[in-house]
Amino acid sequence: MPYPEELDQFLKKLNKKPDGSSYTVEEELFINDGVYNGFLGHDNITNSTIRVYTGPQFTGSPVTNFIVSIPSETPWKRIIKVFADTETVYVTYETPGDMVEAEDVNGLQDCLIRTQTEIERYKAEGIIDGGGFIREEA
Repeated sequence: MPYPEELDQFLKKLNKKPDGSSYTVEEELFINDGVYNGFLGHDNITNSTIRVYTGPQFTGSPVTNFIVSIPSETPWKRIIKVFADTETVYVTYETPGDMVEAEDVNGLQDCLIRTQTEIERYKAEGIIDGGGFIREEA
């Protein structure tokens, strides 16, 4: 649910390194009813480097029951579906860096518009008191 119901979250993008080397990334994924299904946070992932464990930094038990797929419209992204009887898993992988795409820019623009709209609503309906916002109850 977007702002103002909750704060928008953005994952920092990784620039490609000038020397061509890769980043090693670890993501914590939350398992719901035994399954996680969603995009990994970064792009251009080398599939052969994907590892899933029940603990951070290759600790806990390895999880081998997962599927990685590549969307045809965005082949630089990876979707992972993990099956595990635990609350969280940790996925580690390598990537040379991210793509910045229109979807990323559009998400930032949408966030900015929602924030500005909410500020204007407070200005119209509330009292601005020396830097704090106080909403008058109707």
